Amino acid sequence: MKFIHHLLLTSVFLIIGIRGLDASALEGSWAFQLPDGYPAWLKVDPDGAAQLLWSIGKAHPVEVLELTDRKIKFQREFKWKLYGRDPQITVRQPIHGVLIEDDMLLLSVMNETVDAETKLLLEGKRMPPLPPAPDLSKVTFGEPIDLIAEGIEAWKLTDSTKENGWRIEDGMLINQSSKKDHSGYGDFGNIRTLGEWMDFELSIEYMLPEGGNSGIYLRGAYEVQVLNRGDGKVRSGGVGSVYGRIAPSVNAAKGQGEWNTYNITLVDRHITVTLNGTVVIDNQPLEGCTGGGINSDDTIPGPLFLQGDHTTVYYRNILLRPRL
Repeated sequence: MKFIHHLLLTSVFLIIGIRGLDASALEGSWAFQLPDGYPAWLKVDPDGAAQLLWSIGKAHPVEVLELTDRKIKFQREFKWKLYGRDPQITVRQPIHGVLIEDDMLLLSVMNETVDAETKLLLEGKRMPPLPPAPDLSKVTFGEPIDLIAEGIEAWKLTDSTKENGWRIEDGMLINQSSKKDHSGYGDFGNIRTLGEWMDFELSIEYMLPEGGNSGIYLRGAYEVQVLNRGDGKVRSGGVGSVYGRIAPSVNAAKGQGEWNTYNITLVDRHITVTLNGTVVIDNQPLEGCTGGGINSDDTIPGPLFLQGDHTTVYYRNILLRPRL
């Protein structure tokens, strides 16, 4: 069944969790795509507790109103900028959902502030359980694809209406941005490859100015954080992390104005991250997508996606080896 997204600046919907109720029919992870291309993700645990990721940022615990059979009803105040632009929308009204198929969850919200007849509908796809960790010694990869040597024609903005700060110059893929802060949205565009891959090995170098921030999204879904060393602390949102999902074991980054080297392996929804020669994430499972990407579905291939809606950043030596 196909539902049409109503793209209204005054419309939004929210997924809230279920606690202390029978959640067996809804148990698991659900992937959604928002009308502006950003992801949403819901996980319902066997005990009914749940987490929500919406558009940008991290997944957070949520609370329940009620659950009856295959229908759910939620409520929570929630803020969102559609397409990353003002106005910021606030949602306070209850959200209704129904399991229309075993693997499809439909949620909707009415807009109480402007027009009670307008709503946004979105289909959620149930994600399969995580597979076991792969034996990487038995995984082989193909010849490297040089994503800078292929030229800027191998890339495109994820939103063509954004300002394009990207260029290739002197062997570097550069995003020149006037933005200085780390806020979630910006006027400058993110960039992605035209090619898409499922599992692969990636090597990439980056350099940032003072206060710089970017991100490397694998399959357009999972952000490996790009920051300078900072205060040296280890965080799930810090350098070397899968943003909001997996903290690195150590902060192995270099300082402002120095080149950092990532070697990243994505196989069977498990990730290994080496930063400047130190393994900081070792074959760990990816529970779900991260905020700010363009894909929430763990089962499909996607592009390499670089964050440009934050600050200036320099990339070089981008080599991707697809899994054979």
